[in-house]
Amino acid sequence: MGLSASKRVKTSLDHSSEFDAACDSAFTHCLSLTQHAFHGVLPYQLLTASDHIHHSLLSLPDDRRLHSLVLKWVPNPPNRTQVDSAFKKVTHDRLEDESLDVIGATRFKEWAVVLYVDAVVGNAGKAVLSRVPIGMAGIAGIGALTRSRREFIGTAVGAYALGVATSIYLSLSG
Repeated sequence: MGLSASKRVKTSLDHSSEFDAACDSAFTHCLSLTQHAFHGVLPYQLLTASDHIHHSLLSLPDDRRLHSLVLKWVPNPPNRTQVDSAFKKVTHDRLEDESLDVIGATRFKEWAVVLYVDAVVGNAGKAVLSRVPIGMAGIAGIGALTRSRREFIGTAVGAYALGVATSIYLSLSG
């Protein structure tokens, strides 16, 4: 199928002017909250920044592809755990004292991409895990009721699982 799901989502976010604008807006908002006392965003502001980015993306017109990606897979802003996890991925060995670190615009955008890639792919994975077993049970139940051959049921289950996974994978490009 080509690129992995996370690379597909990352590519969509990296090439989206709407995502860039949402990140710039959130970065500026955080600077204004500290009255421009710092040259970047402080780590404790990242949850607020995430909420700001999410709100900006959901307020896009419905005809924007990135809007549908975020609306479908990240209907609620990422939580504190997701925000902190993305921050750790971006800063893994670069910090000696996280409490004094100031996040510049480039690293802020990198953090936002990691955050939203993880959120989209994580929620898409949960969708696969919830949809496939339900459909498989339905197919097996119908097969038992109709007394179909096992090979037919196995083929139908496999085709269904592949169809669900492909459908979700294809919906991950914004």
